[in-house]
Amino acid sequence: MKKCFYCFVIYITVYFLPVSIINSQQITTSLKSLTKNSEVVLIGKVSKQESKWNENKSRIYTDVTIDVDEYLKGQTGEKYITVSHLGGEVGEVGELYTHMPSFKEEEEMVLFVKRDKNDGKYRVYSSENGKIEIIKNKSSNQRFTASNKKVDDIKKEIQSYLAE
Repeated sequence: MKKCFYCFVIYITVYFLPVSIINSQQITTSLKSLTKNSEVVLIGKVSKQESKWNENKSRIYTDVTIDVDEYLKGQTGEKYITVSHLGGEVGEVGELYTHMPSFKEEEEMVLFVKRDKNDGKYRVYSSENGKIEIIKNKSSNQRFTASNKKVDDIKKEIQSYLAE
C-alpha cells in the first residue's frame, strides 16, 4: 500500500510541477528592449509620493516624484520627473495592482519611462521590469542593482544600445 501511495505522489509531482513552474514564470523585458522603447531613461531617487482618486473615484493613482541624478536617454533639462502608476492609499482605502512597480521614499533606481498617449503622464515602461533598484554598498560606496550588477556597467550597456 505504501509503495502505491509513493507512486501516486511521484506521479502527481511529475505531472503538475512543470505546469505550476511554467505558470509562475515572470515575463521579463531585456535591458535592450527597455532602453530602445522608453522615451526617458534616468537614474534618480524618490523624493515624494502622492496618491489620489481619479475623477470618478473608481481608481487610485499614485504620482511619484523622482529627483533625477542623471538622464541616460531623453529629457535632459529637468531636475525631477513625476511618474504616475495605478494603486496606492487614499484615507482608509488602498488599491494594490500586481506587476506594478512599487516605490519607497529615498529609494534610488534606474527608471525607464514613457508618456501615456491618453493623459500625457509618464508611466514606468514595461511595468515592474522598467524599474531597477539601486543598492549602495556602505563599505565600498559602490552602487549595485538587486541582481548584483554594477550601476556603471548597466550605464555602459544602456549607452551601447543607444549608440546602435
